Amino acid sequence: MKKLLAMVLAAVMVLSLCSCATAEETVALRVWVGDNADLPWINSVIENFKAAHPEKTYDISVDIQTEGDCSKRVLNDVEAAADVFTFADDQFNSLMNAQALQPVMIDADEIIAANGGASAGAVQASTGADGQLYAYPATADNGYFMFYNKEYFTEEDVQTLDGMMAKAASVGKYVGFPMSNAWYLYSFFKGAGLDMHVTDDGVTNTCNWNATDTDITGVQVVEALLAITSNPGFREADSDPFVAGVKDGSIIAGVSGTWNANAAQEAWGENYAACKLPTYTVAGQQVQMASFAGFKLVGVNPYSQNVGDAMMFAEYMTNEESQVARFEMRGQGPSNVNAAASEKVQAAPAIAALAAQSAYATVQRVGNKYWDPAAALGKILVNGNPDGIDLQTLLDNAVAGITGSVKETQPLRFSSQLSGAAFFISGTRNNNEGARML
Repeated sequence: MKKLLAMVLAAVMVLSLCSCATAEETVALRVWVGDNADLPWINSVIENFKAAHPEKTYDISVDIQTEGDCSKRVLNDVEAAADVFTFADDQFNSLMNAQALQPVMIDADEIIAANGGASAGAVQASTGADGQLYAYPATADNGYFMFYNKEYFTEEDVQTLDGMMAKAASVGKYVGFPMSNAWYLYSFFKGAGLDMHVTDDGVTNTCNWNATDTDITGVQVVEALLAITSNPGFREADSDPFVAGVKDGSIIAGVSGTWNANAAQEAWGENYAACKLPTYTVAGQQVQMASFAGFKLVGVNPYSQNVGDAMMFAEYMTNEESQVARFEMRGQGPSNVNAAASEKVQAAPAIAALAAQSAYATVQRVGNKYWDPAAALGKILVNGNPDGIDLQTLLDNAVAGITGSVKETQPLRFSSQLSGAAFFISGTRNNNEGARML
């Protein structure tokens, strides 16, 4: 009851904040976006927002802060952080538990519905364990799939990784895959029925990649990966090497995301294509590769001097119109269902491929201890296990690192009073820690 009353009071206060300024007063907001390439888009959003709210005078400034590292800058000094900021969804738990995200108090139900409902991945990624919406879904394209050059591959060829590597090797080319990147390595284990995710404490991970009693064991997955990395049609290729290989013609297919769609399209022209991830051979059977599903979210700083206006802008920044414009200007896939259903979005091969892969994707919720041990495992496999480590031992060591305990610092605690800036709903929250996006 106390929490309900607090939320009702907060909503009243927010609405008051939204209406107290006059046209003679200037409302200042600072906004962080992820890249210089975002500037034309966000500047157009700002101008449209101002036009939609002539009752006030807004002074909205923009700075660059990469989404992947946004939480570090916010949590370093929350009071000094921007009023509105874009961040990768894997940082959600860190920001929420430090109470650095203002709960969505205006149009929350409408925002949830516009982004596919409570069960939609983008909404789940924006919702706390308490069921409260703490962020505004902005994109639904932070995932990965397969790009390929139709000059070399048919639609049948791209169904299996074996077939793709064989075709590439036959013409002296490669299929790129970032095996040593933990974000992508997950695909093989999850596809084979092995799991890794953050536990209920939101900090530590559970992982059975070293399982010996499953239909497909961990060792069988590793054996399959060693076979892949030794294949003459395989090349280890993260984002920059993938783009370089596409441009010089050595890579004719590869796993990446929408951020590299333009590079692939420019290089391959009318032969540019994309599809879901293929199957791979493990334990004598074909297994569909899985993936992480990632989202970009917009948060509002509870310390904002103009928190109500900040929420209004965050909502406008992520509405249907703004998401369509973001796709048109940046090629980034919308989370808003109406925007995603538009003809222009549906006609984009990368977005269509991402949608096809979404059936095999999991919302990314992992603790920080996952990334380094998994990446270390991937590097060993890419290099062919040069030290000859027993495969079960290799997996046992990786899992020990992934599931290791994490000593957490106490989360920041803000005042629940509207004393100039700080404003959030008090209530119980799990002490979760999000993972970083690679």
